[in-house]
Amino acid sequence: MKFKVEKSKLITAIQTVQNVITSKSALPILSNILIEVQTNTLKLIATDLDIGITCVIPVDIQEAGAITVPAKRFSDIIKEFPMEMVNISTKKNNQVTIDAQMCQFKIMGLAKEEFPKLPEFKDQKVIKINQGVFKQMLSLTVFAVSLDETRYVLNGILFKINKGLFTLVATDGKRLAIAERKLAVESELEISMIVPLKTIQELNRNLKDEGELSLVVSSNQALFDLGSVGIVSRLIEGEFPDYKQVIPSASENKMKVDRDQFLLAVKRAALLATPDYQAVKLEIFKNKLVISKSTPDVGEFHEELAVEYQGKELVIGFNPVYLIDILKNLNEETVNLEMVDGEKPGVIRLSGYVYIVLPMRLN
Repeated sequence: MKFKVEKSKLITAIQTVQNVITSKSALPILSNILIEVQTNTLKLIATDLDIGITCVIPVDIQEAGAITVPAKRFSDIIKEFPMEMVNISTKKNNQVTIDAQMCQFKIMGLAKEEFPKLPEFKDQKVIKINQGVFKQMLSLTVFAVSLDETRYVLNGILFKINKGLFTLVATDGKRLAIAERKLAVESELEISMIVPLKTIQELNRNLKDEGELSLVVSSNQALFDLGSVGIVSRLIEGEFPDYKQVIPSASENKMKVDRDQFLLAVKRAALLATPDYQAVKLEIFKNKLVISKSTPDVGEFHEELAVEYQGKELVIGFNPVYLIDILKNLNEETVNLEMVDGEKPGVIRLSGYVYIVLPMRLN
């Protein structure tokens, strides 16, 4: 194997695949990156056996081949390399030479045969998804994914595709986020799968604001092909809760509030929250919202906002993080928060989106 590559492109490719590598793996080979060179392209591959990432970049190839190298050491060397063009070659004893002009490194790699093979998705039907739309849908749902590993089916996002409607659902049991969009290219395929949070985070890092991705699904794996980057993921097995049962019917009891003002006021109230005293208090009057927070031995906060509201007066408590997460990811200037009373969920509804958040008992 022998090729020449631009340092900046190689660093970007290494950083793209390196995120999935864990230092705690029992298999030393999983700390390596697989380098494959063929037909003027360099493919880097990394995996932790649950998720695999590939990245392809153009190179000036002299001899095809493949080898694995320790990810961190290889990354550190390329970052510190003094030249913009890097020559990389291998010898039969798995020694890798990285050089240019007066600078040379030699490191030991491992044969490609020891590296786990990523699953192949041959003869499978493909679903096309707009990357910008997908990225926006993820930003409106990913924060609601549960981090409680005892409820493993909630440790990811439910993907549903049915009659051309693409739906993402996430919940941690205290809040529920549902985003729906029509696929630009309608698909006859019906899909229901739970994609793990780590895969979602890698998708978020690599999705662009334009262009398409191709989604291919097998029985327990999914491939997200973004062009130069491919992400293969194991799926979470199990039954996702029936989320439709908990969506309340639309309420006339709505408070219309400026999103930015509401977000900043809740952030200020959250400054006085502690693990034992999390809830922020909302008191809603005719055209007025009072946000307050009182924490023993810490302090008090009080702020009034002008709102549009004609319903009954009510007092309700929310975890401020659950309000901040949604408000900072919306683009709308104003939001409508539906509330029935202090013990029923608050609901934010937009076109193609529903966010439901349970209230908290006020201390």
